[in-house]
Amino acid sequence: MEATITRTLSNFIITPNPPKWRKYSGLAAAAGILAVLSINPALPQAGVALVKVDLSVVAQGYRMSKVIGSTVMNDKNEKIGSLDDVIAAKDKKQLDFAILQVGGFLGVGGHLVAVPFNSLVIDDTGSKVTLPGASKEELKKLSEFHYRSS
Repeated sequence: MEATITRTLSNFIITPNPPKWRKYSGLAAAAGILAVLSINPALPQAGVALVKVDLSVVAQGYRMSKVIGSTVMNDKNEKIGSLDDVIAAKDKKQLDFAILQVGGFLGVGGHLVAVPFNSLVIDDTGSKVTLPGASKEELKKLSEFHYRSS
């Protein structure tokens, strides 16, 4: 026996009033595709140039990761605090401020103060940091520094 399947043309006719979700699903898909296609890949910034650097000069500099946390002494060889951080100006042309922690114990109860970075004297090895002419008492009189919360 042979079976014959017949379909009428009415099974393939699109109904004149499709449901709303079907009307707008094609539009939503097209909008999604356009959104993805319109995203441009990140391009390098204009005006950025690489500069050749003398590595022998760089190697003679101080690694801030090694200097931060160092004990800060005065010129009388008295401990006056520790180097908590170094802050660069927004123009990024130089390191402007050293944040010192004065007093406290193991980072608790200390008083943070800002001093000009160029007032610090760092020895050739980067292991001794001195703030000439300073004392713990004078540093405690400075306004307390607070980091921005963001």
